[in-house]
Amino acid sequence: MSAGGTGQAEPDRGEAGGVRTALAGLTTRGRSFLAAGIAASICAYVLGQEDLLRVGLLLAVLPLLCATVLYRTRYRVAGSRRLSPARVPAGSEARVHLRVDNVSRLPTGLLMLQDRVPYVLGPRPRFVLDRVEPGGRREVSYRVRSDLRGRYPLGPLQLRLTDPFGMCELTRAFSTFDSLTVIPRVEPLSPVRFSGEAKGYGDGRQRSLALAGEDDVIPRGYRYGDDLRRVHWRSTARYGELMVRREEQPRRSRCTVLLDTRGIGYEGAGPDSAFEWAVSGTASVLVHMLERGFTVRLLTENGSSVPGEGADGFAGAGQDSADAAGLMMDTLAVIDHSDGTNLSRAYDGLRGGNEGLLVAFLGDLDEEQAAVVAKMRQRSGGAVAFVLDPDTWVREATDVRGPGGRPDERLRMLREAGWTALSVPRGASLNDLWRQADRDRSGLTAVSGEAL
Repeated sequence: MSAGGTGQAEPDRGEAGGVRTALAGLTTRGRSFLAAGIAASICAYVLGQEDLLRVGLLLAVLPLLCATVLYRTRYRVAGSRRLSPARVPAGSEARVHLRVDNVSRLPTGLLMLQDRVPYVLGPRPRFVLDRVEPGGRREVSYRVRSDLRGRYPLGPLQLRLTDPFGMCELTRAFSTFDSLTVIPRVEPLSPVRFSGEAKGYGDGRQRSLALAGEDDVIPRGYRYGDDLRRVHWRSTARYGELMVRREEQPRRSRCTVLLDTRGIGYEGAGPDSAFEWAVSGTASVLVHMLERGFTVRLLTENGSSVPGEGADGFAGAGQDSADAAGLMMDTLAVIDHSDGTNLSRAYDGLRGGNEGLLVAFLGDLDEEQAAVVAKMRQRSGGAVAFVLDPDTWVREATDVRGPGGRPDERLRMLREAGWTALSVPRGASLNDLWRQADRDRSGLTAVSGEAL
């Protein structure tokens, strides 16, 4: 839940500017009263009628008094905005709560509240609020929804104040903005087993020694219950107290998710396009692996990753897992097509043989790029590729893996290199393809370890 700060308006510069602002807010009724009062006053002066002069002065002073009071009152009205939630999946609704506080000693007149939102989130909300007593508040809310991921600004909040006589209307524009982040849809994935991934926390543990040899030992002080066979006598003599070798450290499983964002690799646009499916699939795999304690890393074809990501990626554990998922979802919410034409930088971004499981979401591949992807298999423990062929998304061609169809040459190259490669037809379920990849992989190599 996100809370927007209280808006503050900039007062007009100089007394003359304030007078002009107040007079500019006079309504048709207020201008008519002012004109009638001036005319009556002139006639009273010419005709020498004192009673008419009093009426004329009353007619002229009333709208001016209303404008002055309203002008001073508008800077004593505070507005705030609160989002619930501030991060929402595409296609889901968020609620925006608006609050108006009257911090002056005078009641307000009729209030017209309007918030500015991008057109993709829906129509511009408008509200009419009754008189607000001194120290009182009013709260209203509206819903926003977008099928397109992105980061959308909300604001500024505008408040139109009217005096009780309808003589003047002034608009107050607050200075605060808020952002609604629409993240990709996340599809729950079934626990499956892939061979070749490094095992770690929660899914089979791989132990790594905290020392490289007798000379590189990193000792610690002796604790009650430590095995005496782990006492390091050289360090004990150096420090003058019992020192033992550190315990073996568990190594987390690693998973790298590669998202191909090349503009030339995809056709079409909109929430049902191939690129949006790839972004949604990337988000689903990242969240799935984080929930299972893997250290995950997001990689694009230009070699970049999530801002703030460590050298080994994000570790999935408790609150850290939720924070890491939020950072990656924020990155995927605004990711777009790149001008890149090849996947060489992504290949360079992979660490040799230390990536664990590699999951790739790829657009259209020519023979050269398919060869680059094939080499990536050498730098991972296991590799799964989902290839989105534009023929099956835009031109409604038959699935190259369907009955009687000949396997696509690009998929064949990846499979020969050791990839579990699947073609993604239009509207396919990622979970179904995820399980299909598990079955295809199980048919080629023996499965070991725990379920992901």
